[in-house]
Amino acid sequence: MDRTTSGWINGLVGVVIFSASLPATRVAVLQFDPLFLTAARAAIAGLLGLGLLFLFRERRPARTDLTSLFITALGVVVGFPLLTALALQYVTSAHSIVFIGLLPLSTAIFGVLRGGERPKPAFWLFSLLGSALVGGYAMTQGLAASPVGDALMLAAIVVCGLGYAEGAKLSRTLGGWQVISWALVLSLPVMLPLAFWTMPDSFAGIGAPAWTGLVYVSVFSMLVGFVFWYRGLAQGGIAAVGQLQLLQPFFGLAIAAALLGEPVTWTMLVITAGVILCVFGARKFAR
Repeated sequence: MDRTTSGWINGLVGVVIFSASLPATRVAVLQFDPLFLTAARAAIAGLLGLGLLFLFRERRPARTDLTSLFITALGVVVGFPLLTALALQYVTSAHSIVFIGLLPLSTAIFGVLRGGERPKPAFWLFSLLGSALVGGYAMTQGLAASPVGDALMLAAIVVCGLGYAEGAKLSRTLGGWQVISWALVLSLPVMLPLAFWTMPDSFAGIGAPAWTGLVYVSVFSMLVGFVFWYRGLAQGGIAAVGQLQLLQPFFGLAIAAALLGEPVTWTMLVITAGVILCVFGARKFAR
């Protein structure tokens, strides 16, 4: 298997894992404060990451890597989780699909600015078309306007794209799981005390769904997914593999159909097919 193909496979696994993140966050913030949820998921994942680094006796990152690690942490450990948790108090997870459709564009733009990539003009055409398909589909589902929620989601997409690109650039030399682990460890001195400070006075009224959501976003969304995602971006290219995020809403729909029995319509299938074509088109012209 060549490096590019391996990158696309790893990226796809990462996207599948991330697909349940927003629904899990939505469930969790119904009973957990957004600030506690953000701090707790980062603290739990940070402790796991610290354990992995210690177990495999990984070398410390060079001083020149610290700036990139802080940017990565700001984008994906703090910024995106906190902003989406706040936004999901105002909008539904379905509404957020509009903004998830913009994430591949954000990642590609920062891939150019921070990763030095230069996709061909046709790449941007396919990227814009795929984003339009995802956003257009979401808008047909009857979305209620919420300026505050929309502004928070837009900010989340910007910082997430930056965190993805910065972490992927660093993964080329440091390694995929090492990047997210070090970023989490760097955040630990702030996020662990913050988790205790924002902890609810009592957990008696917290139900199983909220706990399940917290565990999922802590272990899978915050750590395991990034192991595959950063490796995929580093191997297959930030701009190219980043287009796989266009499929994330539809993987979410498939998960909902399988676990919750929600219907999958012909419209969903047609739009998904169109998005897949855009992803393959973007891949062809990414370099």
